[in-house]
Amino acid sequence: MQYFDADLHFHGLYAGGVSKDMKIPIIAENAALKGLRLLATGDILNREWLKHVKESLVEEDKCLKEEKTDVNFILATEVECNARVHHLIYFPGYEAVEELREKLKKFGKLDGVGNGRPRLSLNAEKIAEYVLEVGAIIGPAHAFTPYFSAYAHFNSLEELYKERIEEIKFLELGLSADSMMADLISFNHKLVFLSNSDAHSPWPHRLGREFNRFLMKKGNFEELKNAILGRKERKLVFNAGLNPKEGKYHCTACNKCYRKYSLKDAVVRNWKCSCGGVIKRGVRDRILMLKDCNGNSKRQKYWHILPLAEIIQLVLKEKNVQSKKVQQKWFQLVNEFESEIKILLDMPIDEIAKIDETVAKGINAFRNEYVLYIPGGGGKYGEAILCFSKEEVESKKIELGEKLECADERQKTLLDFSSNIA
Repeated sequence: MQYFDADLHFHGLYAGGVSKDMKIPIIAENAALKGLRLLATGDILNREWLKHVKESLVEEDKCLKEEKTDVNFILATEVECNARVHHLIYFPGYEAVEELREKLKKFGKLDGVGNGRPRLSLNAEKIAEYVLEVGAIIGPAHAFTPYFSAYAHFNSLEELYKERIEEIKFLELGLSADSMMADLISFNHKLVFLSNSDAHSPWPHRLGREFNRFLMKKGNFEELKNAILGRKERKLVFNAGLNPKEGKYHCTACNKCYRKYSLKDAVVRNWKCSCGGVIKRGVRDRILMLKDCNGNSKRQKYWHILPLAEIIQLVLKEKNVQSKKVQQKWFQLVNEFESEIKILLDMPIDEIAKIDETVAKGINAFRNEYVLYIPGGGGKYGEAILCFSKEEVESKKIELGEKLECADERQKTLLDFSSNIA
């Protein structure tokens, strides 16, 4: 048995709004630098992307691998049902992909540019039926975001998947939620949570910004399925990802000026901001609306992490993660310690300090949770503020005050008026 750090959701060349560098060899090269051993191909129902995947991967010992890097891949896609909800699908092999293509081709455009994530004129229950018939598995993608998610449009997963609900075994959290938040809904306790990047570019500050650590024998579909089902000693060990406050939709906020609103004020304003923008309900507020328990003590650990490039940017006070200084320091550290994930989670701080004391202090600060966040909302990412001691954390809290929170909720519970909210 061995550990596989896995990012199981990104998009290829034929989805909308992706980098021209989203090609399997480039993705695999950067995944190896990140420390990822297992990836999902994404967009595999798209004929052009399927061809590229077949040309780029080799089958070896029942695994699909990129030869130069030895990174493993699982065939996967994301689809949209007729309720505007996105779903992740993982396949046992190419034959299952072709079988599902045949079943779905009359319900939406599968091929060509812009159709990497096909929109299907089918409900989630029927899609799940077809998926299960070909031996694949399915679950909700970024389940809480205000756009295209299960909990944005439904109050329960039972309403979405109906008769197929018992065969739904996993849920993807999305960047604006973590395990602690998702477990405030008791039905979710029976599901395995996945934390994935949903990356549209292959660079390590995007790819693997959220990942899962699995204990398995090999990096293939059968092993992943067993890990999700908790069979044969395979399992999910932990999730790692951004603090939800860094997500674009954590708080309820305007999608134009990004002003944050309490849920009550948003309802009173009929979801219209004074600037003319639309107020989008945040993941935090949506989960609190649906909350029916206080969590799940048996859940695997969720590590709140920062991309290494972001830590370097913060300690060097650079404007962005792509600056020359940040990239030089990132490559220096990764060349020394093999991968970004190893640096973030595993390497002793004193070893990192031999290369760069300032960056080592930044990594130590994040490991000790000396990080504050100005939360995101309305489509704007949150901002991480790195502190270097408990005293600095407390000082910054006083300095930043309300900036560190979503808008004040003036009532004891959001459930009091949830029936008025669409």
